[in-house]
Amino acid sequence: MRLFSALAKENINIILITQASSEFSISFAVSPEDSGKAEKAIRNEFQLEIEIKKIIDLNIEMGLSIIAIVGEKMKNTPGISANLFSSLGKNGISVIATAQGSSELNISVVIKNSELRKALNSIHEGFFLSHIKDLHIYFVGTGTVGRNLLDQMQTQKRKLLEVLNLNLKLVGLSNSRKMLINKDGINLDNCLGDLDNAEKADINSFINQIKELNFRNSVFVDCTASEDIAAIYEQVFDQYASIVTANKIACSSDYSQYERLVQKAKEKGVRFLFETNVGAGLPIISTINDLIKSGDKVVGLEAVLSGTLNFIFNTLSEEISLSEAVKLAQEKGFSEPDPRIDLSGKDVMRKLLILSRESGYHIEEKDVNLIPFLPESCFVGNIDTFWTEIEKLNDKFEEKRRSLLKLNKKWRFVASLKNGKGSVELLELDDNHAAHRLEASNNIVLITTERYKDDPLMIQGYGAGAEVTAAGIFADVIRIAKV
Repeated sequence: MRLFSALAKENINIILITQASSEFSISFAVSPEDSGKAEKAIRNEFQLEIEIKKIIDLNIEMGLSIIAIVGEKMKNTPGISANLFSSLGKNGISVIATAQGSSELNISVVIKNSELRKALNSIHEGFFLSHIKDLHIYFVGTGTVGRNLLDQMQTQKRKLLEVLNLNLKLVGLSNSRKMLINKDGINLDNCLGDLDNAEKADINSFINQIKELNFRNSVFVDCTASEDIAAIYEQVFDQYASIVTANKIACSSDYSQYERLVQKAKEKGVRFLFETNVGAGLPIISTINDLIKSGDKVVGLEAVLSGTLNFIFNTLSEEISLSEAVKLAQEKGFSEPDPRIDLSGKDVMRKLLILSRESGYHIEEKDVNLIPFLPESCFVGNIDTFWTEIEKLNDKFEEKRRSLLKLNKKWRFVASLKNGKGSVELLELDDNHAAHRLEASNNIVLITTERYKDDPLMIQGYGAGAEVTAAGIFADVIRIAKV
């Protein structure tokens, strides 16, 4: 009574009132121009309790806004409050205070004024008041995969708007040299040309822009293989942005880092999608996730996961030697610019780590037995030394290839998980094995579960190439938009 009487004497209009059931606090909102007058009136009325007895604290928060959702259909309609707070929460908007009248015709929330635009748009989407959903994309990496993805986004942009009411808005674009930020959206038609004339790249500044722009429905897309970019994923999650990545480093390094990122994404209510880490555009990780969610358990994996190596072994012939097959893989874009990355088997090991972890196994790199099929001399020195060394192996591989052909066997670089341990090695498979008939750069994954025990679940298809990898990343981006 004393509080509101003191304010009434000064003709101060109270916009919102809320009191906790504990009766330890009363919160109310007034117009900014009345804040000074309100503070003075309260301090005069409660001078004894504030200054002498020190049993009352007065806290004043400035820079706030009130959003109210109003409507007759709110009454007796379950889920209105849940929808409101969910729309705000998943976009990282903190509610400072809330009030609802007993008429059930109004729910009001107090938020920071700096988050007003983001909050309004989030609520509009949450209650389908806006038929268009904006997806704000921060894009890093303009190599072969990145360029293909940008082309696909440009090609599909209009169709996504017409069919799914989804507006892809590229607001950030960066590579190792330059970065471009435009809150109104970067034109996809000439984004790479505009990037060439943009400011110097700085990943920390790029991440800070995600925070400053504070857009709802933000997605960070990583098309690099950079350890530095993978290291900032937690900072991205802190801005309530989802991550779609083709970068294998984050999920194949220490298990503790992988677990921390997965948990962080859950805590922030955002998505962490990395389907293209294994098998390019093949739905391998999502299938494993669905199996586990349905109560199944993965007990073993066997897979050919390197489209590059499969292409090489399928290309070997009397006319094409080992070194020539490797060069062809490089020219066609199946291999990394430095093919030693693929030929070492470490890339396959990383993929096996990711699949094993997604299957529920706490597995580290030391738990995988990697058996190289090329001598150490191929991996010592520069790339020129590599080409010299691999040419020395041409005759040996041709002789072995002929003997395998007589036995109707083929080389396959196989990754497997059994009893919680992994192995990666070159095997000679006969025609009874499903991987024997793999063509070109195809991948295959055989998943043995408690349900698929006698006859493993098989996923097979293109496992390499910039176009299919970009398509897989794009599919993950669309998947986020559907949430």
